[in-house]
Amino acid sequence: MRNRSIIALSTITVATMLLAGCAGTEGSTGDDAETLAADLCSAAVESGDASDGVSVEGDFGTASTATFELGTKVDAAERTVLSEGDGDTIAEGDYVSYALSAFDGDTGERLGDAGYTEGELLPAALTADAPLGQLIGCASVGSRLSVVFPTTEEAAAQYYILDVLDIVPTAAWGEEQAPVAGMPAVTLDDDGAPTVEIPDAAAPTEVQISVLKQGDGIAVGDGDTTLLQYHGVGWESGETFDSSWANGAPITSEGNGYVPGFVQALAGQKVGSQVLVVIPPAAGYGEGEINDADLKGQTLVFVIDILATMHPAAA
Repeated sequence: MRNRSIIALSTITVATMLLAGCAGTEGSTGDDAETLAADLCSAAVESGDASDGVSVEGDFGTASTATFELGTKVDAAERTVLSEGDGDTIAEGDYVSYALSAFDGDTGERLGDAGYTEGELLPAALTADAPLGQLIGCASVGSRLSVVFPTTEEAAAQYYILDVLDIVPTAAWGEEQAPVAGMPAVTLDDDGAPTVEIPDAAAPTEVQISVLKQGDGIAVGDGDTTLLQYHGVGWESGETFDSSWANGAPITSEGNGYVPGFVQALAGQKVGSQVLVVIPPAAGYGEGEINDADLKGQTLVFVIDILATMHPAAA
């Protein structure tokens, strides 16, 4: 193909987020925030004539139109801050929502826009050793960037106008709801990580769901991919068997490829919500003798924080 499509950057973003999750990257907090911001500052791609020479029409947060000298040969990636935002400075490990418009360097043709409609892109964890972290750097929220990808033998340079929209919390931020009688009790530490207390009662035989915090974002739809935190406890043992909090970062699974009861708990919930779900074996890992190795036969309890959701791409 002659042009690297806009999907290329989306793919980079997803890969960046997943790699950050595997590495246990966490958001910046406390006294180390200034140091972590400096890490991204030092990793940022330098500006150049191509990125400096871009003119943009259109307001921040909306798809823009870019003009630049066509046919310019660009030897290396370039990045220029076109306008600096007045929001928080991004630091290493922050989850950042962004949007972009992309253009062909030879023809000026618009290649596409992404992120300006809710549910198009997931936030990405920015790290100094990952492509998107090097492109956005330690920009502040509200900044608009000009990013240019170099010319190759197969393709013209590509010009991106990238808007830094927000830093996404790594814990649910919705309004607290009254607990439901008979459901496990949940307490949160200062960072939002949950502890679960199982009631002294028989495990339910049907999926039970309650909303602990009601979010204000878009709803999770069929086939979505969510960015979430989770904490899983066995009803019979009361012990934690898995937790994104303990693992160090939120997770995603393409198309929400989780067990049926977990997917049921996500369906229709709004971003920013925290959901408590009790999943009997039939809606989890199957009936049978309880097996700690693969959770077969166990009734599972999850506390889920829904941080973002991405709708499936249109066919």
